[in-house]
Amino acid sequence: MNLTLSETAELWDSVLGSFRETTDSKIYDAFFRNTKIGKIDGANFYIVCETELTKTILTDKYKKDVEIELDRKTLSDCNAVFVTQEELTRFSKNSSTPVEEIEIEYFKNSIIQPNLTFSNFVVGQSNREAQKASLIVSQNPGLMFQTLFLYGGSGLGKTHLLNAIGNEIKRISPEKKVLYCSAQDFVNEYIDFVRDDSGSKDKLNKYLKKFDVFLIDDIQMLKDKRRTQEFFFNIYEDFRQNHKQFVVTSDKLPGDLDGIDTRIITRFTSGLAVPIHKPDTETCAAILREKIATGDFEIKNFDEEVIYFLADKFRDSIRGLEGALIRLNFYASFNKVSKIDIDFCTEALQGMIDVSDAHKKVNVQKILNVVSSYYGLTISQITGKVKQEKYVNARNVAIYLIRDILDLPFKKIGEVFSNRDHATIMHSIKKVEELLKTDNQVKVVITELKKRLES
Repeated sequence: MNLTLSETAELWDSVLGSFRETTDSKIYDAFFRNTKIGKIDGANFYIVCETELTKTILTDKYKKDVEIELDRKTLSDCNAVFVTQEELTRFSKNSSTPVEEIEIEYFKNSIIQPNLTFSNFVVGQSNREAQKASLIVSQNPGLMFQTLFLYGGSGLGKTHLLNAIGNEIKRISPEKKVLYCSAQDFVNEYIDFVRDDSGSKDKLNKYLKKFDVFLIDDIQMLKDKRRTQEFFFNIYEDFRQNHKQFVVTSDKLPGDLDGIDTRIITRFTSGLAVPIHKPDTETCAAILREKIATGDFEIKNFDEEVIYFLADKFRDSIRGLEGALIRLNFYASFNKVSKIDIDFCTEALQGMIDVSDAHKKVNVQKILNVVSSYYGLTISQITGKVKQEKYVNARNVAIYLIRDILDLPFKKIGEVFSNRDHATIMHSIKKVEELLKTDNQVKVVITELKKRLES
């Protein structure tokens, strides 16, 4: 079977996608995630494994399953052969097939994660510009702007966007060669390269120039590494002169980077620099729901109060949010608990965050919960469009409280209430404000609801 390198990588990504969906996540991460097709020789597919243990496990337990997936995707009879990199190298030396086809001599651990795509990247006001710029780059690599510089704090989604760019380019332009790595991996490869006396000193340079797209994460890790920066600059210049695509992430603007060669900063500045800000609570809640839906979790098992509590607590770091979710899932499994409410959440996360205000924190969901309970209605009845008087009264009260306590914009409140427009929300608030001046019963209701919200 004759496949290009890109076709081979795309085929294996597809196989891994099948196992990611059907295999326990811990098994997948331990044994499947970092494998790749190193060589195809007729019907034999040589799958490169990180360790002897991985090779043994996959051979003994998953060989037939892998072959079934390969057969299904190639429409042929395939034989999966699991090997270590050392074994594949020895095989290649004794084979008539050129070693050039393998191309895994550098950056062996720098793998584009197939599960990090644009489709599961949650877009909000904080990252919309970065997502749009990344999408443009992935569809027109090297054309619109040769250097895209994404910057923002740790754990806000920069790495996700880098991988999404790589996956999208591989999907729509499989002939393009894409390299993803962290700046620390780049440093390590360069150090190993200069220590190696066995081959040509241009070997790494030539290897890197074979790629069409270079995605490099956390460029600030090159700080004060003068010789590595010199090498990086030469590679960068070659990409620029040949109209290839560079995408860089950093925790700071190019001009604020310390210990980086001025020439490199100048080149970064000449490209497009786009920030990723900390997400607001609503975006963070949407990200959490996405992670629950795509992970080993059931959204129905989480109280909405828990979703908003976590979203508020972990707005500074999506990685922290994911860590809290993993902790919750483990703690629930360990204690054989299926329903995660705010009490269980605070119990599980003690030590990770300050949970003392879990019951006191007022958010949109808590207001809806309290109002619906007070009036004996469901939240959907309150936020819906039915205009029966009992629904309208409760709806107006909920809208008033959200505006009074949280001071959300009218547009944002309208989104909560079936996308009502600005004027409708203003009318509801004005209605309650007028009643508070003349109707003692309404005053009693608002006072009671605020007490419940503070408890």
